[in-house]
Amino acid sequence: MKETAELVHKYLRSTKKFPHIWCAGCGNGIFMQALIRAIDRVGYSKDEVVLVSGIGCSSRLPVYVDFNTVHTTHGRALTFATGIKLAKPRLKVITIMGDGDAIAIGGNHLIHAARRNVEIASFIINNQIYGMTGGQCSPTTPLGVKTTSCPYGNLEPNFDICRVVEAAGAAFVARSTVYHTRLLDRLIGKALKKKGFAMVEVVSQCVTYGGRYLGLDSPAEMMKWQKDNSIPVEKARELGEAELEGKIVTGVLVDRERPTYHEE
Repeated sequence: MKETAELVHKYLRSTKKFPHIWCAGCGNGIFMQALIRAIDRVGYSKDEVVLVSGIGCSSRLPVYVDFNTVHTTHGRALTFATGIKLAKPRLKVITIMGDGDAIAIGGNHLIHAARRNVEIASFIINNQIYGMTGGQCSPTTPLGVKTTSCPYGNLEPNFDICRVVEAAGAAFVARSTVYHTRLLDRLIGKALKKKGFAMVEVVSQCVTYGGRYLGLDSPAEMMKWQKDNSIPVEKARELGEAELEGKIVTGVLVDRERPTYHEE
């Protein structure tokens, strides 16, 4: 693995777009490092890669990296990405989205991109809250958790992103946390090489809004929570539904072959 400093100078727009807007301790930086390492390891050139994002904290990522990048409108990253892939099928198209961006306003686009099996590597950074706009409830906020938009507790059951995308027909579905960096590296690499629609859910922390509602006071506590509440998928298959309640199942959840949209 190349030294981090070498990769920083190779892939980041370090003289143009910094300092970044992410809060100290945010998981977005961990994911960005993992993505850069995976792209470098797989061997794509900068000109072969297109990063597309919508709106949100994580969606700022393409601004900071030196690839072909498109920062689009809220919830529409996959529609732009689909158009790019249809126009230039030789390119490796990647989308970066947050849980609100991908599952709320962008939810319809997500299920149809998976249904069509468009060859896009899609990464959803799930911090279970709207971090950029004030800490409102998102579709992945756990039941009962208090946020700025539900001060008495969230009344709505939360989406399981991976199950939604699996049911829609994605060729590859996986999950990691930002704590499990080596696993995250491997899953990103698998998603990049998958023929068809690939989605990796990345469970992250919002240190500004999420922690105060979950009763966690620091980024270190939030990452320890990720560690203590994660179960590898191989072990999860041996457990019952009650034992998995509130746990984060990590690893490759779906890996199947389907004709891609281009082939059809």
